[in-house]
Amino acid sequence: MPYLRYSDDIETLEDGEQESIDGIIKGMTQESEIVEKREGHAARASHAKSTACVVGEMTVADDLPPELAQGLFAKGGTYPVAVRFAQGPGETLGDRVSTHRGMAIKVFGVEGEKLPGHDADTQDFVLASGPTFPAGTAAGFLRQAKKIGATTPMPEGVKSAASSIARNINKLLNAVAGGPSPTLDFYGHPDSHPIDDYYFSQCPIRYGGHVAKLGTFPASTYQDALNDWQLDPHQDEDGFRHAAIDYFSEHDAVFDLRVQLWANAETQPIEDASVEWPAQDSQYRTVATIRLPRQAAYSAERVRYFDEVMTFRPAHSLAAHRPLGGVMRARLQVYQALSDFRHRENGVAAANTASIEEIPA
Repeated sequence: MPYLRYSDDIETLEDGEQESIDGIIKGMTQESEIVEKREGHAARASHAKSTACVVGEMTVADDLPPELAQGLFAKGGTYPVAVRFAQGPGETLGDRVSTHRGMAIKVFGVEGEKLPGHDADTQDFVLASGPTFPAGTAAGFLRQAKKIGATTPMPEGVKSAASSIARNINKLLNAVAGGPSPTLDFYGHPDSHPIDDYYFSQCPIRYGGHVAKLGTFPASTYQDALNDWQLDPHQDEDGFRHAAIDYFSEHDAVFDLRVQLWANAETQPIEDASVEWPAQDSQYRTVATIRLPRQAAYSAERVRYFDEVMTFRPAHSLAAHRPLGGVMRARLQVYQALSDFRHRENGVAAANTASIEEIPA
């Protein structure tokens, strides 16, 4: 099947979309206020608890075929990267609450036309575990945000129990139905090693003259050796972080960065991020390799910079990789508003970090 081409008219705004986005911002800001009052500090509204803050390089493959040699990936080369691994909730919880997790990537030295308001030579890819975003549209995002908001004031034990239930049901579904539920995975992700997980854009982006979803796939024998690793959160409530620190103290981590090109408008919708694009229409194909060398993955100065100062946003993008679909249109506004709130409350100036040299060792 030939790959479909990008055009400016492939998006369709949902009725009442701006009202949904305004509702998401209002609700998530209220959640952040609750967390700030409890923790004494304004946390990220999503992926608050970091597990590793690392730097490395991304090497774009030479001689990619024309449909893959697009945008940032148009020609071979090596770029510095900063990568933040984190747990999903917008509050600091023990690892018994094992929900979705994130991998935020900032690529430096990226030349080309940027989206309006982005003034650094960088490209951010904000990824999460699971190939889909369970709330497929801005309206669905708002409904999901309301559900999460209702749980924010609840005791941590309630959240731990809910996460455990979701995780166990998904184990049963995986055994009986042949696959897990993305929604249950969002609330109850397996207790697996964060450096041996798969991370996805979940939503499509422009890919030069095409459209694609992105994913990172572990690609070293040391990561393969972690396939059966399981955290016992009753032994260590910060076990994911400690496992990541231990891993990077001894080994490099390698991820293949792959793209799944848009090939079928019927089965691969732009406007519903809850739909997994079928592999029979197009496979994930490697365009670059991310190598994160052995390093101190959680030094105090670096963690403060990653967690409190540096920002990762879909809006930090080349025009050739602009986010697409309702969930992404919402994220463009939501990330900005919630980052502004967090930095304002903490009295910290946000940085659109332009160079790897700005990051502490």
